[in-house]
Amino acid sequence: MTREPLIVTAALDEAAFNWFDDLRRTHFPAERNVVPAHLTLFHALPGDREVEIGAALKAACREASGSMSLTVRGPWSLGRGVAYRLASPELEAFRANAAEAFSGWLTPQDRAPWRPHITVQNKVEPEAAKALLAQLQHEFEPFDIEAEGVLVWRYLGGPWEALARLPFGPA
Repeated sequence: MTREPLIVTAALDEAAFNWFDDLRRTHFPAERNVVPAHLTLFHALPGDREVEIGAALKAACREASGSMSLTVRGPWSLGRGVAYRLASPELEAFRANAAEAFSGWLTPQDRAPWRPHITVQNKVEPEAAKALLAQLQHEFEPFDIEAEGVLVWRYLGGPWEALARLPFGPA
């Protein structure tokens, strides 16, 4: 039996999550905003490999030294929306190692170069997206946030079901 795919996101510190989720709730079309703000590490891992994926993620998280710093580099145009670009050599290395472990299961999207970002608006008219981008760029100063671990979700055809929160660092 094929199970719905798994999604893996970074578990952000509470203040960062709340800030991005508030922006998302404010600017994302309400009828399309069915998931919270998130930084996707993997878009679609095979749901029928949940046990193996969970074990690999737990091991990788235990090997991490603890929370990882990310720099929020600024708002970025998606054409019909806006996202914030992020940078973290540590999280990029974590994701690359996990991608190796999952290499036989990665979709083309997850094999493509990873461009870490958090989407706060999407699926709007280009003019609305351009206006929000200008507003957010005008107010923006780079800042740092923390990734405290990973979150594992099951895709439910739109909404996601939370399955696990795995912290970085030894248990």
